[in-house]
Amino acid sequence: MTQQAIDIPDLIKRLKFFAEERDWEQFHAPKNLVMALSVEASELLEHFQWQTSEASENLSAEKKQEVAYEVADVFIYLMRIVERLDINLGKAVEEKLAINAGKYPVDKAKGKSDKYTAYEE
Repeated sequence: MTQQAIDIPDLIKRLKFFAEERDWEQFHAPKNLVMALSVEASELLEHFQWQTSEASENLSAEKKQEVAYEVADVFIYLMRIVERLDINLGKAVEEKLAINAGKYPVDKAKGKSDKYTAYEE
C-alpha cells in the first residue's frame, strides 16, 4: 500500500488559512472542534455499523471513497485541534507510544485484546 507523505506543519497552516478566509476561526474554539471531531468520527462509524468484520475489510470502491472522505474530515478536525491548542503532535505520539509500550509489554499483551489493567498483579 502506497501512502502519500503529509507535511503536517504545512497542512496545519493551510487548514488555518482555509478557516481564516471564511471567518470561521470564531467558531473553532477547541471545545467546538472536539465536538465536530466526535460528529465526524460518528459519521465514519456509521459506514461500518452492522457490518461483519469480513465485510468491513472488503468495501466497494464507492464505499471506500466515502470512508476516505470521513477519515479526512476526522483528520482535518484533529489537525485544527492540534493547531488551536499548540500541541506538538510528533512529541505527543512518541510519548504515548512509550507509555503504551509500558502498559502493554509484548510478553503479556501479544495476541490479547485485554486492557492493561488485566496484566496487573
